[in-house]
Amino acid sequence: MIKKLTLALLVASLATPAFADGEVNVYSSRKEQLIKPLFDKFTESTGIKVNLVTGKDDALLERLKLEGENTPADLLMTADAGRLHRAVEMGLTQAVESETLKKDIPETLRDPANQWFGLTSRARPIFYVKDKVKPEDLSTYEALTDAKWKSRICVRSSDNIYNQSMIGSMIATVGAEKAQAWADGLVKNFARPPEGGDRDQIKAAAAGQCDIALSNTYYFGQMLTSEEAEEKAAAEKVAIFWPNQQDRGVHVNISGASVTKTAKNKDNAIKLMEFLVSDESQKWYAEANQEYPVKAGVTPSEMLKGWGEFKADSVNLTELGKYNAEAVKIMDKAGWK
Repeated sequence: MIKKLTLALLVASLATPAFADGEVNVYSSRKEQLIKPLFDKFTESTGIKVNLVTGKDDALLERLKLEGENTPADLLMTADAGRLHRAVEMGLTQAVESETLKKDIPETLRDPANQWFGLTSRARPIFYVKDKVKPEDLSTYEALTDAKWKSRICVRSSDNIYNQSMIGSMIATVGAEKAQAWADGLVKNFARPPEGGDRDQIKAAAAGQCDIALSNTYYFGQMLTSEEAEEKAAAEKVAIFWPNQQDRGVHVNISGASVTKTAKNKDNAIKLMEFLVSDESQKWYAEANQEYPVKAGVTPSEMLKGWGEFKADSVNLTELGKYNAEAVKIMDKAGWK
């Protein structure tokens, strides 16, 4: 938990945007270079200025909580449906009505009560070292508990929301008992204690520390297009396998947005979200960030298309947040550090 002093320093260190009729104030965990080009296009198209504050996901949630009704933020943008659900539970968001958002965003990728909306999608498949694992040896997430994978799997820690949401999706689709059995078996096959981020799991596999890694697809795509030769070389040693294609499908998640509870520029915030699901914006996301469009009919990047089509888990992502606490307990019981 972040100490109050740390939060106070955070609030003091970030500039507070001004209120204005022709503006919209955004708190975002996404790096500036990943979203500012779209915000600039939005301003050019609408005349509405976007004021952006970036920070860590959980720190931004705490900032919103501390600021309360005095927050300048109109829109919260963050990664993972589990975090968006957390924002709803903290009373930081409000429902909005937008026919555009309902029409363009699949039902499974938005909150049933219209409290949050997915803007981009990413999958969390299995990555395997090409010269050590044959794709025909892989099948499902569940099969990773087989003894043949002992000391061969890399994955980040249990305090990571991506892994918590993956367990949450299992609870929603196959039940807590099977989710517990999977976590127990997976931990027994870890090649090393969990450490680092998603990119680090791929790097570890490429370095020979493990043969299998779990990671979000956009990290892999960004590594393949990286200007860092070592990072690109590591990514080129592994390939994607889409698990569970004969049953529930591969686990997917989103980056998304919520209008804040006390938004002073609510209409502008909705306009910005609608702009972010336009064909132009969705295509830009796919090309620049290697994320899958949420809007049907928008063509993914050539890289994403090259990875092949896959069946995605159809569980509504609200379930990931609903089962987050239970997922954490399952991981703790399994000894997933």
